[in-house]
Amino acid sequence: MIDVLVVDDDFRVAEINARYVAKVPGFRVVARAHDAAQAFATVQRERIDLVLLDHYLPDETGLALVQHMRQLGHRTDVIMITAAGDVATVQDAMRLGALHYLVKPFTFSALRSRLEAYAALRRTVDRVGGSGSGIAVQEQVDRIFGALRTTTAAPAQGLPSGHSLPTTDLICGVLHRAAQPLSAYEVAAETGLSRSTAQRYLRHLEQAGRLRLTLRYGDTGRPEHRYAWVAPG
Repeated sequence: MIDVLVVDDDFRVAEINARYVAKVPGFRVVARAHDAAQAFATVQRERIDLVLLDHYLPDETGLALVQHMRQLGHRTDVIMITAAGDVATVQDAMRLGALHYLVKPFTFSALRSRLEAYAALRRTVDRVGGSGSGIAVQEQVDRIFGALRTTTAAPAQGLPSGHSLPTTDLICGVLHRAAQPLSAYEVAAETGLSRSTAQRYLRHLEQAGRLRLTLRYGDTGRPEHRYAWVAPG
């Protein structure tokens, strides 16, 4: 079992991310933290295999936390989950050894693919390390580095023709953050998509059980379709 620490300053987001993790076989959340100090104390106190780490934390950045961990010899693996999409932050995360970088908003399938790739990496390293010599030949090195890429394309599978994963992630993120159900018009305004495109994606996501459809009746008598995010059970 892979033990995970979920770090996010937003309590609601941390809870949702923890539920996502719990749905992936082989993973379990052993702790949550909402600032860098709490996260670091958890890493020192408990055996953590993987940290799902937000960058924007109230006391210091997630990358500053990773740097502090590395300086003190903590080799805990890190996957960044953050709204920070600037290239400089992404590059710094790579230099500090983050294994993946997932930009908010994201879908469960996007996170699941990263976790499955991480699990594949651990299995590959265990097989190479258990070969007896302790030294990896080039083929084994290639296998280790390739393990993180083996499942990242999986979320695109199963989408209807003409649907893209980035657009799906974008719409899910808008609904995820919304305080109330949104109409297709409101989703289109938030995402910059056309209303017809937003309607098409919303219909698919509702049919897939990821959104809940409600009807609101106005003065015209025609009900307005409104969509709400369905938290993972």
